[in-house]
Amino acid sequence: MSGGLSALSITEDDVTKMLAATTHLGSSNSETTMEQYIFKKRNDGTNIINLKKTHEKIVLAARAIAAVENPADVYVCASRPFTQRAVLKFARYVGCSPIAGRFTPGAFTNQIQAAFREPRLLVVSDPRADHQPVTEGSYANIPVIGYCNIDSPTKFIDIAIPCNNKSPHSIGLMWWMLAREVLRLRGIVSRSMPWDVMPDLFFYRDPADDEKEEKERQEADQQKMVTGDFTAPAKEEWGGEDRVDDWSADGQPAPAPAAAAVAPVSGYHVTEDWSAATETTDWAAASSTEQTQNWGGSNQW
Repeated sequence: MSGGLSALSITEDDVTKMLAATTHLGSSNSETTMEQYIFKKRNDGTNIINLKKTHEKIVLAARAIAAVENPADVYVCASRPFTQRAVLKFARYVGCSPIAGRFTPGAFTNQIQAAFREPRLLVVSDPRADHQPVTEGSYANIPVIGYCNIDSPTKFIDIAIPCNNKSPHSIGLMWWMLAREVLRLRGIVSRSMPWDVMPDLFFYRDPADDEKEEKERQEADQQKMVTGDFTAPAKEEWGGEDRVDDWSADGQPAPAPAAAAVAPVSGYHVTEDWSAATETTDWAAASSTEQTQNWGGSNQW
């Protein structure tokens, strides 16, 4: 399917990643339409998936996604918890619309509800777990791309990508490889250089493990402070250690010496006792004793 092009052929690094993530391990049961992707069957009954065909289907699915003019019209669905992180990361890097969690019935068929959508392409993590969006997509004539295991139903699936969709690492790696291939076809990522996004970002992380790691980190920090291994950061010299009281005088010449203190007005006493009666001043009497200004007129009326 790669047409003999070396750029589209699978590399040794991709095969190593798939083997490490157990992408090649299928289920013991097999669907009739998925038998063409079986490489061999182990003695314990486990079917081995042909990784070359897996890579070819990833390239085909990436070409279908890259052909959509508006990336937001591509919807990716994941109902199982360990695939939701990969779907959200895929939507972030590719620019499509994610549906992580429970799928609202009628989202593709009922035009009355607020969650109504009209996707041009649908990508699901598991045709069996995501049977509702696949069925509604068939009603609306929406092409569907699905990650299928050997025992997954392929009804209404237009492009089936054979892989182990029951392993968190395997399904996360598949979403990562599909996102990388889409970006390569768009010309955003070069084929000669590795993608700077690690596949670990697409893997499911248990919240309990995150809390445990955070608790262990806090205990290690407390142990360092108790044993004295913790060293406080050195004090930085910011300058301006001299205390400045008058900020308005910054950059101004030194003020002149203060003038002699003005004698307090007679009859006014400062006291700390607010309840004590203060001496009042007869403003009317004071104004009559002051010398009136002579404006040149006569005072004899």
